[in-house]
Amino acid sequence: MLLPFLLQSLLVTCFFLSFVHPMEPSTSRCSSISNISIPYPFGIAGKSHFLSQGFQISCGSRSSISGPGSPVLSIGDSVFGILDISLLDGFMTILASINSQQCRGNSSINLEGTVFTFSDTRNKFTALGCNVVAMLLNSSSGYSGGCASFCSSKDNIVNGSCSGVACCQAPVPKGLKKLELEFGIISNKDNNTLSCGEAFIVEQNSYMFSSIDLSNTNSTKPQYRPVVLEWSIDGGSCEEAKQTTSYACRENTYCYNSSNGIGYRCNCSQGFEGNPYLQGPDGCQDIDECSTRNPCTHKCVNTNGSFQCRCPAGMSSDGLREGSGCNGVGTLVIAIVTGLALLVLLFILGFWTHWLIKKRKLSKTRQRYFMQNGGLLLNNDNIVGRGGFGTVYKGILSDQVVVAIKKAQRIDQTQMEQFVNELIILSQANHKNVVQLLGCCLETEVPLLVYEFITNGALFHHLHNSSAPMSWEIRLSIAVETASALAYLHLAANIPIIHRDVKSSNILLDKNFSAKVSDFGASRPIPYNQTHVTTLVQGTLGYMDPEYFQTSQLTEKSDVYSFGVVLIELLTRKKPIMDGMMDDVRSLALQFSMLFHQNKLLEIVDPEVAEEVGMRHVETVAKLALRCLRLKGEERPRMIEVAIELEALRRLMRQHFILKSETLFQESWCHEEMSINTPPGLCLDGDGIAGEESMEMILLPPKIL
Repeated sequence: MLLPFLLQSLLVTCFFLSFVHPMEPSTSRCSSISNISIPYPFGIAGKSHFLSQGFQISCGSRSSISGPGSPVLSIGDSVFGILDISLLDGFMTILASINSQQCRGNSSINLEGTVFTFSDTRNKFTALGCNVVAMLLNSSSGYSGGCASFCSSKDNIVNGSCSGVACCQAPVPKGLKKLELEFGIISNKDNNTLSCGEAFIVEQNSYMFSSIDLSNTNSTKPQYRPVVLEWSIDGGSCEEAKQTTSYACRENTYCYNSSNGIGYRCNCSQGFEGNPYLQGPDGCQDIDECSTRNPCTHKCVNTNGSFQCRCPAGMSSDGLREGSGCNGVGTLVIAIVTGLALLVLLFILGFWTHWLIKKRKLSKTRQRYFMQNGGLLLNNDNIVGRGGFGTVYKGILSDQVVVAIKKAQRIDQTQMEQFVNELIILSQANHKNVVQLLGCCLETEVPLLVYEFITNGALFHHLHNSSAPMSWEIRLSIAVETASALAYLHLAANIPIIHRDVKSSNILLDKNFSAKVSDFGASRPIPYNQTHVTTLVQGTLGYMDPEYFQTSQLTEKSDVYSFGVVLIELLTRKKPIMDGMMDDVRSLALQFSMLFHQNKLLEIVDPEVAEEVGMRHVETVAKLALRCLRLKGEERPRMIEVAIELEALRRLMRQHFILKSETLFQESWCHEEMSINTPPGLCLDGDGIAGEESMEMILLPPKIL
């Protein structure tokens, strides 16, 4: 009985010599004759500390597989000899018989519930036999890997080769904790070949195939081979573990997630060495590179976690032995460099003096222009609006006319182009619902544009930031006037103009709540012989035409789409990008369309609008808005058609209000005269102008195409 134990001890001694990492720190050993160190978080039961129960190591007895005084790992009812523990790489190499025989069954281990998994990078799944298929099983997903071994005759079997003839190998699946196999026989035409197969997990490059192994596939004697296990700290990912008090990484370390997806491990940071799971002298300590390997050609200064190489005076470069070292500089070169430096210094001083004098003159000129052009008005107290390309101030001219002054935010080519573009377009536009340009100031470094002052601010504020909502009559008038202004730009101007940034914050309201379209910095003219221009995509999220966004082709229908969004804003008082009432729907246009086609328009329309004009009128406006929002530009109406339909709606609504007033007056009169022979029903339908159906029908305009 002693012979097998002596053989196993000899195997352990042979294997561990190729696995020991002398640079890894250790804290305990099983005995003075054992050369295998047990680093924390592992520990020997009753002899040293260990992180948790899963890291407990035992020392082998006389009857153990690895011999007396050698460390062993206990998993379930099985005990395995330990050949090596890698602290840096997170591996443990054990001596085990982990195989499955086709004719006799399994001799395996179950790592479930432990801190270990079979390493997928340092092991190979190996199968022996002739005309045998060995497949790894996964209880959750079926087959997870395997290989096939063929033999036409024993003469084809080559010792040392495991490439599919009598022996095959395949990768071990990541995260494997249990060896479950299924064998299959491909064919057995030659009775001289062996069909009983064996499969096992073994350390990569440690197994050398021999034809003798085929005769052992039916043997009941266990075959011990080195197997590499990955270990990790159980506690979730690094991010999760750092939130707990059981986080195992100590000072001067970093945490990394285990490659098998289970738990995490620790390593010393660069420039440190030691045990990353320990605190104090045995933990990660600074490496004194200057003493250990002297990497510098001259002076080496050790720093915490690194080092510095310093060159003597007059020499420079990185100072590294394996780098460029320290390069000397001659006296002549120093003299030349010094002389050139003095010349450069004199030149800089002269240039600086000239620049200061010029700057002072320029500052005085700017101050004179500032005072002359009413610059005192351009302060924070007079800011009435900010945009992507400039700030708008409230100003007062010498004749006491209140104006709006737009000033560029910064001085660059893009800002200048935007200002010049707006100046050119507004100088050509003359429409009561387009903001009027009164003048400009181009002599200053930052150009200024002067507009008529619009007292009531932007439509966006009245829809979304005001506690006093506007009536639908006012909102519809704003829509009509805005559509009229855009139609004018598309058709009536000298050159057709596309606004490109139609939104409620660019529609200003005067004291009578008349609309004024503003901010033409992004606008583009289109020649008469063209239907579109290709530009860089520019606009505001929520209002931007999706067809323009995808093709970069700007057409007048792009303004129609943006106006459709504004029309929905007027109906709903909701912002174009909003927290949707349905999952993942934040676009006002998309949510409005979905609710309309689900006959749930009341869920999104402003209740005051529905109460003021009725749902028949609301649905008519909604249909027009959805026509404007069609994905294909060619299917949208032109702006002039939208303006005509809205104007027709406004006139019909006014007629409805007039008829409603007359009906109320007639009903009042009828009630007073009811006692004087008034037939029942005469007050409601006698002249054919009252009645709910006739009131609703008058709100539906003829379809204008």
